[in-house]
Amino acid sequence: MINGKKVIGIIGGMGPMATADLFRKLVSLTDADSDREHIHVLIDNDPSIPDRTDAILYGGESPVPLICAAAHRLEAAGADVLIMPCNTGHYFHEEIASSCAVPLLSMPEETAAAVKEAGFDCVGLLATDGSVKTDFIDRAFAKYGIRLLRPDAEGQAEVMRLIYDEVKSGLTPAPERLFSTLDAMSAEGAQGFVLGCTELPIAFEGVGGYRFIDPTAILAAAAIKAAGYGVKNGAQECFPESMSR
Repeated sequence: MINGKKVIGIIGGMGPMATADLFRKLVSLTDADSDREHIHVLIDNDPSIPDRTDAILYGGESPVPLICAAAHRLEAAGADVLIMPCNTGHYFHEEIASSCAVPLLSMPEETAAAVKEAGFDCVGLLATDGSVKTDFIDRAFAKYGIRLLRPDAEGQAEVMRLIYDEVKSGLTPAPERLFSTLDAMSAEGAQGFVLGCTELPIAFEGVGGYRFIDPTAILAAAAIKAAGYGVKNGAQECFPESMSR
């Protein structure tokens, strides 16, 4: 802690672009009039952390030891509060948080609370197989009485392609291939779409016609508050307004 303000530590690398996106949103949402009024942020960007979906669904190597190692390095460097820009990684939140001496904010919990406050009661979840085929995100939203809808099998395959074959591979994303899936979920009652993988806000940046919910921006705003700083009006980044396609 410096001058009564807390230091934020980012457990990054899952993936690097998502980590950079979170840091950008931390900066853009902090109510600061000069460089010196911004938050001291530490980033541990370890892209060697094993894939979370592979570990959850297919018995792959657990990411927990390397995530905890990153958390401990950040603590040792002076972090007072930790955040992790990987929705799927929060499947392991309790295990990771129990090993930490400082708080680790929960992306699903912060997102669910913000979605409730924004007045949604039914939203579509776009996320990795590791998130949509388990219930840890559902549990967070159920506390607030919010119903989660999922894509059909074809739509979910497109979500995974967008995440892994495009954003994580450094290619230009083509989110328009998901528009029919979003339309179908809207017809089922989805009032908005949770971009529940941290690659997805990158993929959908600038896309209009739908109401998106950005957990990366929501987590950034929560971390800013936890560090003792003010948040600029974050509605535009956390809940981007629809525009006509």
